[in-house]
Amino acid sequence: MEVEILYRPSYSVARVRLSPNEALLAETGAMVGMSAGVQLETKMRGGFLKSLSRSVLGGESFFVNTFRAPSQGGEILLAPTLPGDVFELPLNNETYLVQSGSFMASSEGIQTDTKWSGARTFFGGEGLIMLRCSGSGVLLLSSYGAIHELDLKAGETYTVDTGHLVAFKENVGFRVRAVGGLKSTLFGGEGLVVDLTGPGKVLLQTRSEGAFLDWLIPKIPKRSSD
Repeated sequence: MEVEILYRPSYSVARVRLSPNEALLAETGAMVGMSAGVQLETKMRGGFLKSLSRSVLGGESFFVNTFRAPSQGGEILLAPTLPGDVFELPLNNETYLVQSGSFMASSEGIQTDTKWSGARTFFGGEGLIMLRCSGSGVLLLSSYGAIHELDLKAGETYTVDTGHLVAFKENVGFRVRAVGGLKSTLFGGEGLVVDLTGPGKVLLQTRSEGAFLDWLIPKIPKRSSD
């Protein structure tokens, strides 16, 4: 599998070249186009209960698309829903925790599972609902805005707004907490943050979907009751 990221960082597209009979698993709606002969199969990944868990807790699609190349190989174009970047993360018997909505695609050697790691609704509905992605292969992640990489040293702590978190290596320690107490959390424009402690890689996104919606929704004209 060869991955080329085009048009980054604002409107990135991933061009994935598959070897003969090689497969790629992708979220529904991520496919932009594909070459002739590539077969598409849509199914629940890991059975009903695991698919339901990924959908309800992880915020991902209930169904996953599997693209399989023909005997001569093939090509697929993938893009995220929001304007932003695509990040290729090769895994070698490793595990990353991926923020809900950032998983876009993976090779067959990557297993995804849901990991509950924070309160989702107590503080403005912005919690940490993570997908646990493990194994060996290629993981494609998407972001709203550009990707910013951090490589934390052993014992180094960095505090991140949960709306800007994309992924981090499983061995990175984390603690989810509210900012400034209940009153400022609910009414002060802030929500939850996570304290990340190294060593390990952390991926952030430069924009927050929640912050954008907070700005946009009050500007939408309300329909008159008449």
